[in-house]
Amino acid sequence: MRILLTGATGFLGYRTLEKLIEMDQIESIIATGRTLRDSHKIDHSKVTYKLGDLSAPRFVDELLKDTSHIVHAAALSSPWGKYKEFERANLITQKNLIESAAKNRIERFVFISTPSMYFEIKDKFGVKESDPLPKKFINAYAETKRRAELELEKSGIPYIVLRPRALTGRGDTVIMPRLIRAYDEGRLKMIGTGENIADLTSVANVADAIWLSLTADQKALNQVYNITNGEPVKLWDSIADVLRKLDKEPPTKKIPFSVVKFIAGMMEFKSKMTNMKEPALTKYGVGTLAKSLTMDISKAKELLNYIPRVSTEEAINEFVKWYTENEES
Repeated sequence: MRILLTGATGFLGYRTLEKLIEMDQIESIIATGRTLRDSHKIDHSKVTYKLGDLSAPRFVDELLKDTSHIVHAAALSSPWGKYKEFERANLITQKNLIESAAKNRIERFVFISTPSMYFEIKDKFGVKESDPLPKKFINAYAETKRRAELELEKSGIPYIVLRPRALTGRGDTVIMPRLIRAYDEGRLKMIGTGENIADLTSVANVADAIWLSLTADQKALNQVYNITNGEPVKLWDSIADVLRKLDKEPPTKKIPFSVVKFIAGMMEFKSKMTNMKEPALTKYGVGTLAKSLTMDISKAKELLNYIPRVSTEEAINEFVKWYTENEES
């Protein structure tokens, strides 16, 4: 296999690259992203870095001219922003990759999507890939990722779509660090009852799922798969666990969800009327902290032979160790 890995300089991409270089079946990996930090760079004979913009068709053609498989992990992932920015980063890039993949007869296209498209600001349990999606998506990120899925589905290229939920582990610079910053700034309060259930997913398990997708049998192709640790947790208990391991006392004050949702709505309205700068609170952000969302991974287990090997507790411990060392360096 000759792999193109997009988003290779980010959290998931970097950890996936670590996984892929271990595989004897892989001859070479073109690793692409926007910028490359020393902390996320891997020096290996299989790896060639080519940085650039996937919305530029010529750059994409250059990446794919000697490639057999695509793992597309790059995305603009944010709860807020201008629609055109998400369209360019998540949809235009997908169309460019698909067009070039068709010309270069790519054997398989593994696309990292998102379960954000399931979100509806209400409790949802055991969501399956086949369940109806909301008529209106919660934000531009969810909408453009779903549109990108549909582009791949109709392309005729053999594909697998993965929807991994709430990644954590070594290298996480997004979910847990954002919560820690909110805590340090005195902004982290328990929203709702604090009893909401959520899936967290070890980034190592997602990297495993990507490898399984690259090597899966024909019967597994042209399908969408939920990916989680398969062990839903009380979200605020896990947040408290991280904070305690960092010698921080978890928040105990609870604020009614209806109050915070109203405030978030007002902040969103103000942003839309002014400069579209991301507000301190968004309805999606407060919803993910207050509402339950769990996903059924039986399909991935059956067709991809996916078995989560890193537990949520192990992933949290891995993150805390990495975060502590990173903060001290």
